[in-house]
Amino acid sequence: MRSKLFLLLFALGACTGTQKPNDETQTTTTTEEVKPFVWNNANIYFLLTDRFNNGDKANDQAFDRKPDGAKLRSFEGGDIKGITEKIKEGYFDKLGVTALWFTPVWEQVHGFTDEGTGKTYAYHGYWARDWTAIDPNFGTFMDLKEMVDTAHEHGIRVLLDVVVNHTGPVTDIDSQWPDDWVRVSPTCAFQDIETTTRCTLVENLPDIYTESDAPVELPAFLVDKWKEEGRLEQEMKELDTFFASTGLPKAPRFYIMKWIVDYVRELGIDGFRVDTAKHTEAEIWAELKELAVAAFEGWKKENPDKKLDDQPFFMMAEVYNYRLHSGQEFDMGKGEMVNFYQNGFESLINFAFKDDGHRSAEATFSEYSEILNTGNLKGYSVVNYVSSHDDGHPYDVNRDSTLVAGTKLLLAPGITQIYYGDETGRPLVVEGTKGDANLRSFMNWSELDAEATANGNNAEAIYEHWAKLGQFRKDHISVGAGIHEKIGDAPYTFKRTYSKDGLEDKVLVALDISADHLVIPVNGLFKDGTVLKEYYSEQEVTVKNGVVDISEPGRLVLLGES
Repeated sequence: MRSKLFLLLFALGACTGTQKPNDETQTTTTTEEVKPFVWNNANIYFLLTDRFNNGDKANDQAFDRKPDGAKLRSFEGGDIKGITEKIKEGYFDKLGVTALWFTPVWEQVHGFTDEGTGKTYAYHGYWARDWTAIDPNFGTFMDLKEMVDTAHEHGIRVLLDVVVNHTGPVTDIDSQWPDDWVRVSPTCAFQDIETTTRCTLVENLPDIYTESDAPVELPAFLVDKWKEEGRLEQEMKELDTFFASTGLPKAPRFYIMKWIVDYVRELGIDGFRVDTAKHTEAEIWAELKELAVAAFEGWKKENPDKKLDDQPFFMMAEVYNYRLHSGQEFDMGKGEMVNFYQNGFESLINFAFKDDGHRSAEATFSEYSEILNTGNLKGYSVVNYVSSHDDGHPYDVNRDSTLVAGTKLLLAPGITQIYYGDETGRPLVVEGTKGDANLRSFMNWSELDAEATANGNNAEAIYEHWAKLGQFRKDHISVGAGIHEKIGDAPYTFKRTYSKDGLEDKVLVALDISADHLVIPVNGLFKDGTVLKEYYSEQEVTVKNGVVDISEPGRLVLLGES
C-alpha cells in the first residue's frame, strides 16, 4: 500500500517521507510588502467560525436549527464571510498574523444532543456529517474559496482544522454511520495506546475504524444525500479515480483523507491542524501528510500566480497534554511511547506554556530556546498558547493579566497561537454557562469601541499592545525561530539571532520599563550608525557609541532593523 502511494507521489513530483519544518526562508507576497517567513516563527490566529464575526445573517439557522440550546451551545451566526470581512479590513494584518486556523466548516450533524451540559448543537464544527460539503450555517464553498484567496492576498497562510478519528454524534435526526465504519464502545480509558485509540473519545461520538484496511461501502444516507443534491455521479467518479490511482484500499480512513485533501487540491490550503491526533494510530498521519503534500504541490503548479512561496505543506497536531519538555516522545501510558514528529508533523501544540508563562520570562525563554535550537526538538517546533477552546485552565482565566500574557506569548521561542479574544480581553467565564462553552463566547467587537471591558481593561489598549508585539514578530523571524541570549537584568534585556540559508536576523528586547528615558547597550549586536525601529513606542533610533538612546519608551523596547 505504501509503495503504491509513493509511486503516485513521485509521479506528481512531490516529496515523500517524514518532513521536518522547512526553515529555508521564503518570500511572501502581501498587500504591504515582501517579508521573510518560516513556520517556526509563525503567528497563528485561531477562531471558532461560529463565534467570530457574522458576515451573512441569512444563514444563521440552517437545517431548521434553532437558537434554543443551553447557553452558548446554539449556532450564533459567525461564518466564513465574517472571517473574510475582517481580513479585508486589515484586522489580522495589524495584529501581525501570518497564519489563520478556524474550526471545521464542513457539514455538521443537523440535530442536537443533550448529555450533561444541556442541549447542544454542532456550532463548534467537530461533529462531522458530510466532509464533502460546507455547512450552510458557515456559508458555501465559494465563500471558503474567497476567504482563502483573500488571506493569501494578505500574505496569511490558511490551516484547515481536520478530524479523522470520529464522526458527529447520533441525534434524533442524524443516524449512526454503518457498523463497519465506526465503533460505539468502549469509551476510552486513556491508560495505554489501545485504550486511547481503539475506543470512543466520549460516549455517543462514534469512532472511525482508522486501524482497518478492510474495504467498506459508502453509507446509504450519504449516497442518498448526494443523489438528492445532484452530485452522486461526480462524487463516485472522483472516489473511483482516487482509489484507482493510489492503490489504497477503500477503508474508512482513506475515504475521509480523500475528502479532506480535496480542499488542499482545490483551494491551496497551506496546512492542517489535526484534531485529537493521539486517538488514532500515529502512522495514519504520515499517510495523510503524503496525500496532502501531493495535493499542495499540484495546486501550486496549477496556480503559480496564487502561491505564496515554495514552502512545503505544514502539519501541526493536538496531542492532548503534550508538553515540549517531553521532546519528541509522548507517553501514551504504561511507558508506551509514540513519536508524532516522525509521523508527518512539524509541530505539536504545547500544553505546557500556559503554566510556564507564570515563571519568569527568562526562565521560560531560555529553556524553550535551548530545547528548540540545540535540544531534542531541533528542526521541529511547538505551538504556544495562553487560552484555547477546550482548555479549562488557561493562563489567565479572569483576564487580569492580558498585557503580560501577550508579552510572554508573542516573545516566546516557537510558534504562537492567538485564540480569538486574547487580544481584546474577551471573557473566558460567562455566567450561566457550563463546561468548555465558557471559552467560546462571541467575539467582543463592541468592546473595542467601548471605554473598558468588564474587568476594567480597555479592549483597544489590549489590542494595540498585542498588535505591536505581533508586528515585531512578523517582521523579525529571529523572535520565534532565533537563538535566545540574556544580556542584562535592569531592565531585563535579551537578544535573539537567526542565521540560516543565507538569511540573518537579529533583535534586541527590553522588558519591564518604567523610566522616561532609557540608554541600552547593544553589546555588539548592531554597528554604530545602524538605524533601528523601536516597535513599541514607534520611533526610530540610531546606534551611537554602542548604545541606543530612547526617549519616552513604552513598557517594552522592541528593537530591530526596519
